[in-house]
Amino acid sequence: MATRTFKRMAGPAQLSNAASTKYTVPGATTAVVRHIHVQNPSGSAVTFTLSIGADAAGTRLFGALSIPANSERSFWGPYTLVAAEIIQALGGTTNILTLTIDGEEWA
Repeated sequence: MATRTFKRMAGPAQLSNAASTKYTVPGATTAVVRHIHVQNPSGSAVTFTLSIGADAAGTRLFGALSIPANSERSFWGPYTLVAAEIIQALGGTTNILTLTIDGEEWA
């Protein structure tokens, strides 16, 4: 029988302006992203990009989505990932946006 574990998959952590891996699904595991939270505490809008897989136009859930100044956005899944799949993210400006990802793993 599979074991279900609820967990914070990433963050809270600030994003750089280059795509980087925020979560990798462990081997022999299926992951379900339930909630993605992005906060922009700055006085200016900042873009947010998130991909399932290596960042590219064809893998993006959000591509340069504008997150308004002094705001936060929540996005709800489910987004199902298989073993070894990754989530990559970046912000339009380094060290402004804070990203948190929550979900569950089935092993």
